[in-house]
Amino acid sequence: MRFPAASGILALLTDFGLSDHYVGVMKGVALSIFPDAKLVDLSHGVEAYSVEQGAFFLEQAWLRFPPGTVFCAVVDPGVGTARR
Repeated sequence: MRFPAASGILALLTDFGLSDHYVGVMKGVALSIFPDAKLVDLSHGVEAYSVEQGAFFLEQAWLRFPPGTVFCAVVDPGVGTARR
């Protein structure tokens, strides 16, 4: 399988919300690694722990981005549990 060349776009999808610093830190880390990245906030309002909703958002969006876009999706249904 041949992959398209990277577009420089990083699309972010999380269940973090926007009331704290976590989205900003995530963007800072991404820009520290790749300063020329074009960051796109797909959504940070996925319902907490809802992998299904996150998958739906990605399904609705990914075809509308240029080839080579990288999607970073963080929705963790195990946060706050006894899981190690």
